[in-house]
Amino acid sequence: MCISTGEAAFSGTIVYCGRQHHPVHGLIHVLGYQNTAVNLADGPNAMLLHVPTRQLTPQHFLSAGRTGDILHRMVAAVEPLAAAADDAAWMSAGPQPVQVFDHDIYTVLLAADPTAVPAALRQVPPHRRPQLDPELLRFYAHHFPDHTIAVCCFDNTDARRAKPLLLWYPPLDRLTVPALDSYTGAAPDLDTSVPVDHWVLLSTDQAPYGWGESVDYPGGMRHSLRAFLPAAVVGRYYGREQSLPNGDFTIRHRDLLAGDLNRIERLQPTRR
Repeated sequence: MCISTGEAAFSGTIVYCGRQHHPVHGLIHVLGYQNTAVNLADGPNAMLLHVPTRQLTPQHFLSAGRTGDILHRMVAAVEPLAAAADDAAWMSAGPQPVQVFDHDIYTVLLAADPTAVPAALRQVPPHRRPQLDPELLRFYAHHFPDHTIAVCCFDNTDARRAKPLLLWYPPLDRLTVPALDSYTGAAPDLDTSVPVDHWVLLSTDQAPYGWGESVDYPGGMRHSLRAFLPAAVVGRYYGREQSLPNGDFTIRHRDLLAGDLNRIERLQPTRR
């Protein structure tokens, strides 16, 4: 449930998107992403995520600190009630050029223009510096003009569960999580179905009393991190030999408020 710059295997993916009014930042969406990555390439590799915002900096990334199981706690909250989804609705939709910084096991490159990434790769340590297919970067530039691309470089040849990627951003529109698949380094095929094995978790701070399932956070969690996290979530597991059209997951806020997870859709990008 992601795109890599070289051959890799990703399993146990958990994605989260929450809508909330932060006391300092106003209306934001919070994205959470975690999986187990196995690098099958000969050298360094990278995971690419397209984040639906143009306003993304290293300061938008949140440190999980000692609570690296945040997304697993959300899954634990909803798992007893969530059944495997039979299907998802289908729809079509229409500073520095690159910021480079370290986050957990990754060296991250943030770019509004994906074609600017190759020139910035020299800032990535050699042991994490991947080979990037120019066609993959052109794919992002053509299909996600209003997004920021996060290239998360890593070199872990053994299966390793990293801490979750957590970040907040001013949203464009719907609650959407990146879910395009391509594990070969090439641009994803939008005309094919892909196998799935992941949880999709969602939240909103406008939900009525009794909505969703409460999340049990550890007592020692930092207040600054807790301010970005939901009191309750809903979620659905996609897997068990299921395949879906290649695309992202998205839902309208009014459907999320109603708790209608059957309204989750697969969103395919359109070329500008």
